[in-house]
Amino acid sequence: QVQLVESGGGLVQAGGSLRLSCATSGLAFSSFAMGWFRRASGKNHEFVAGINWLRRYYSDSVKGRFTISSNNAKNTVYLQMNTLKPEDTAVYYCAASTPAGYSDSYYLKSKYSYWGQGTQVTVSS
Repeated sequence: QVQLVESGGGLVQAGGSLRLSCATSGLAFSSFAMGWFRRASGKNHEFVAGINWLRRYYSDSVKGRFTISSNNAKNTVYLQMNTLKPEDTAVYYCAASTPAGYSDSYYLKSKYSYWGQGTQVTVSS
């Protein structure tokens, strides 16, 4: 049974930082590409960041502020979020994808087969 469990969300002031973690089990972690999405209230899922081997992908809205990384020994992917803004407020989800064709479709929600339950990030102004 595949499980993805996010943690590390919370309430932070604008300009602050948070580090999200996504612990996985039941899948060959090193064989999957991993991504982070977010969903703000009343909006659709938005791609945030993705990682496939050594290649990283970011949305324009977080580039330069967020960093995605992974630890294969811990089967965990991270999202370091710096210089947070109120518009970053959302539920953040991690997701796992097969690596085939990832560079062309990393931003598509449909590309990912497995999802976590999400963790709330709230940035106050």
